[in-house]
Amino acid sequence: MAKIRQQRKQREFVVSEEQLPEQPVIKRNTQPLAPKTENQKRYINAIKSFKVVFGVGPAGTGKTYCAASIAAEKLESKAIERVIITRPAVEAGESFGFIPGSLDEKYLPYLTPFLDVFEEKLGKSYTEYLIKRNVIKAVPLAFMRGLSFRDSFIMLDEAQNVTPAQMKMFLTRIGENCTVIIDGDEAQIDINGRSGLTDAIERISYIPSVKVIRFDEEDIVRSSLVKEIIKSYRN
Repeated sequence: MAKIRQQRKQREFVVSEEQLPEQPVIKRNTQPLAPKTENQKRYINAIKSFKVVFGVGPAGTGKTYCAASIAAEKLESKAIERVIITRPAVEAGESFGFIPGSLDEKYLPYLTPFLDVFEEKLGKSYTEYLIKRNVIKAVPLAFMRGLSFRDSFIMLDEAQNVTPAQMKMFLTRIGENCTVIIDGDEAQIDINGRSGLTDAIERISYIPSVKVIRFDEEDIVRSSLVKEIIKSYRN
């Protein structure tokens, strides 16, 4: 009877090769990341050289695209173990809680700009594989307290809508071998009170491992129409 139990136990813990998730082939976009403006060039170089990089400026300047492209390169070369994406659950005129669905379903639309870049650079199947294995992971900013990150590429999007307290909490999650990208537009603040983005730049930009890159309307590469629209709203 003991021998039968031992055989049954062995069968329960044997996993065949067919049961293991199969890693899809990486469909790499071989076109190198090429800056389209001088400030994009400075931004790309900063991401590759500094531990914390602030990308500040209007929409359409390539802040998300450049950061996510470099994150994909680092994942493929195994320079990092995972990518962490976060952003505040704040949108103009709508509360995060009113969006139907589970937390993951609610948070997914906030991550679409990043996932589009990963799918372009690594392929859709491989990107989905990395998400299932939590190599690419979305973490709501409100859930970050108590966590720490290492060997990671961390991106905080729409940082103008983070409070100073939230920004301090986020920055103190940084562990060893991390690259942290914080982007936002100080002209699109949707929260009451002081923005944590502005506050953090004033507080920590003097640190040697921190770099601030500022974009303006002339750096907008999304379309000439967007450039004219943003200029009109600025004026």
